[in-house]
Amino acid sequence: MPRGLRRLVHLVLFCPLSKGLQSRLPAVKVKYLLVAWFGILVASWVLYMQYSSYSELCRGHVCTMLICDHYRRGVISGAVCKSLCEEKTLSLQRCLSTSPTHQVYSAVWKEKAVLVKCGIEESMRGENSPDSPLRHDNSLYDKPTRGTSMDEFRAMLHSFLKDSVGEQSSLSTLVTRVISLADVNGDGKVSLAEAKSVWALLQINEFVLMVALQDKEHAPHLLGFCGDLYVTERVAHSALFRLEVPGWLKPVFPEALSVAFNQWLAPAWPRRARITIGLLEFVEEVFHGIYGSFYICDASPRRVSYNTKYDFKMADLQSIASEATVKGFLRGRTCEANADCTYGRDCMATCDRLARQCNVEVVQPNLAKVCALLQDFLLFGAPSDLREDLEKQLRTCVTLSGLASQMEVHHSLVLNNLKTLLWKKISNTKYS
Repeated sequence: MPRGLRRLVHLVLFCPLSKGLQSRLPAVKVKYLLVAWFGILVASWVLYMQYSSYSELCRGHVCTMLICDHYRRGVISGAVCKSLCEEKTLSLQRCLSTSPTHQVYSAVWKEKAVLVKCGIEESMRGENSPDSPLRHDNSLYDKPTRGTSMDEFRAMLHSFLKDSVGEQSSLSTLVTRVISLADVNGDGKVSLAEAKSVWALLQINEFVLMVALQDKEHAPHLLGFCGDLYVTERVAHSALFRLEVPGWLKPVFPEALSVAFNQWLAPAWPRRARITIGLLEFVEEVFHGIYGSFYICDASPRRVSYNTKYDFKMADLQSIASEATVKGFLRGRTCEANADCTYGRDCMATCDRLARQCNVEVVQPNLAKVCALLQDFLLFGAPSDLREDLEKQLRTCVTLSGLASQMEVHHSLVLNNLKTLLWKKISNTKYS
């Protein structure tokens, strides 16, 4: 605890009003004064906790210094490097980080609102204070090594992407896409600095998914990178609900009140229907796509974004994982209960208690998770002639299982029925 805060606690707890002063003040004033002291103490504690949390979470200056140091030494390259390190036309603004090891900042670049994302390893964050000495992680850019041929680099990429998305017939197309992305200056060649940068980026799950889903309408667009720092488009509304109560405030903030606030702040129902159609289209896009299937492993409201035109965007792909990644995590994993067979927040499989091993099939499919979310988002304020049918279809959708026997025809039927129901209601209106 900082010295200033210790002195404040000591003053409040051990230096009460003198008895002479208390005798001259009415008892009610003394009570008010004590309440004021208590309020100051609580407010000081909250401010200190917020400052500590911000200092721990927001280390954008560390990212920038490390990236620019590697760039000046010629280790890395990228379209963003010059703007970030020389021209200073890309500067971090508001901190949006939720993890100390994954820095996220809003910024403006080339007159566009963007997000800047960068990773910091535990060893690089320092252990004592925000001003701790920086330590460079040289292993981050140790591949490929000098002398690696283009064919060898292509083979490295093929092997890595095969592990990431599984054996796919279109894997060579994905490799070509990554190589094209690595060629920053468009000279038809990949320099060692370019190769090191793109290899470091491929260690970030979100970047792999961004490349794989590059041509999908509802996935975020990659705008540039420098080393393992990358820039994506920024979406105006970063969560489905505008009010998210912090965990420390939930005991004194009733859930019913937050629900009422979110319903009051939510867009008009036709606009919510438009966002929903986009979300359902994204579920279609990641189900048996050209590079395999992908699971949504955190279907919470804060992961769902939409722009000013109320078009859905999955702006944060951190919660998405390929089928190969999830099954690789579950295969051979020992367990005592189903909770031990969970990848991410809610990609759960069953536990075979006799064998004490996880099964590899995820129990709840993407569509069922999304429909559970939509029950809170779409039903309130729905038109009376639509509500009963909509409620029935969402109920059916939520009960879908992840069994292979149900995954094809049944899922497609439920999804298309939902989309058709919503589209009929808003088509030929200003909301379509």
